[in-house]
Amino acid sequence: MDITGLVDLFFNGAVAQTYLPDLLRGAWITIYLSLAIVIAGLVFGLALALIRLVSNRTVVWFLRLFVDCFRAVPPLSVVLLLYFGLPSVGIDLSAPWVLWLTLSLILAAFAEEIFWAGISAVGPGQWEASRSTGMTNAQTLRYVVLPQAMRLCIPPLTNRALAISKNTALGTAIGMPELLNEAQTALSFSGNATPLIMAAILYLIIFMPLMALAGGLEKRMAWGART
Repeated sequence: MDITGLVDLFFNGAVAQTYLPDLLRGAWITIYLSLAIVIAGLVFGLALALIRLVSNRTVVWFLRLFVDCFRAVPPLSVVLLLYFGLPSVGIDLSAPWVLWLTLSLILAAFAEEIFWAGISAVGPGQWEASRSTGMTNAQTLRYVVLPQAMRLCIPPLTNRALAISKNTALGTAIGMPELLNEAQTALSFSGNATPLIMAAILYLIIFMPLMALAGGLEKRMAWGART
């Protein structure tokens, strides 16, 4: 195949113009779903870490079982199980809800471990010193322990959140019209690879700024950095 044929196969202007609106719609779905997953996953993960901090051994055992299961199981298997399995018990969730629920729970499982590691890294002397000044345990956690733990948690949390939010592409397995699904549909109709190249470019446009933002947060929250 000559260079002209390669350009026509991967960078066809007419195909790009035809399917650009569909790809942009899919990109918008990818963006807001990713944001919803990150927010829900981080909030739930922090809540689980705090529950682990104040709970008895039995509750902690069940919590760790939940976390280990969602960290170990492939996301796609959970997506398919919820989407095709829940209707058999009378629970019918749409594709976006299934994908949001699955990835939020998986992110929460990883985030819980990261938050717990950050909280555990703050020495017991910090708790004792704060309580000696008259602070309650809740005040010590809020004003002393969590600010220090967050500095340790930001780098792994941002990396994990980005990695899991990119799994929105799994929505194509259950027919959700996110970016990859729209690109594959356009490819099947056009017989041309241009929509896949456009989807790759849109993924870069979406996630490269987020990666830069994550890097900036890591530097800002690093130990010894000026605030």
